[in-house]
Amino acid sequence: MAPPPLPSANRHPNGAHSPGRRRRGKLRSLARRLQERSRARREGDGDKDGGRKRRKAAFAISVGVMGLSTAAMVPPKPVPALTSPAARQRKPATLLAPSHRLLSAMIQEEGARLTVYRDVAGNPTVGVGHLVTSADNLQVGDRISEDRALDLLEQDLGTAQQAVRHLVGDLPLYQNEYDALVDLAFNVGEGNLAPERSPELNAAILSRNYDAIAEQLDYRHAAGHMAMGLVYRSERRANIFSDASYADPRDAGEASVAI
Repeated sequence: MAPPPLPSANRHPNGAHSPGRRRRGKLRSLARRLQERSRARREGDGDKDGGRKRRKAAFAISVGVMGLSTAAMVPPKPVPALTSPAARQRKPATLLAPSHRLLSAMIQEEGARLTVYRDVAGNPTVGVGHLVTSADNLQVGDRISEDRALDLLEQDLGTAQQAVRHLVGDLPLYQNEYDALVDLAFNVGEGNLAPERSPELNAAILSRNYDAIAEQLDYRHAAGHMAMGLVYRSERRANIFSDASYADPRDAGEASVAI
């Protein structure tokens, strides 16, 4: 049986650059607001109306709804390695959440589109790498709101986090290791991480061999063809897992955004 389609093959396999350099950082704002929203939820923020207004403002800023057609995003800034024992302590996946640096990297890789389009694998896609399902009641060419795009991203992130928890079980992870696995689950879908489809990855996890896990994060094909965007993303993912390096491995990598 053929594996399910990859849900978020990189939308910009050639690393196309945008002329809107003055608007760089728009998508990073979205990642920051997502992190803030998650933190507020953990602290018991129950203001739904206020939360919706904050989400709408975040996405409006992030994708430039006021006349923005394209934008470039600055790669995550290098951050000195964390050396304190507490910062480098491995924890169960249930106690971890995607970092701001991961969200910035993921949104840079995926870009953001408010109009449903077909990705490199031919799958209807919208927002930040959201694979359209029948439940979404959308078809190619339909346009969604900023609020809905942000909701879909949070939904997909939650699904990816749950997939990582199922995948690793009680294996403790550093934050960067967890981030890399969340990106993997978001990018290829939980079905492609099942033992019958990723036996080497699952074997490495069962043997608690972190070096071997790092070697199994390479997923570079979409619809049976290698996509350069996925090659770069796989390299970036391995760097995150092994070295806590979130930088774009492309020579001059900037993800473009089309709305």
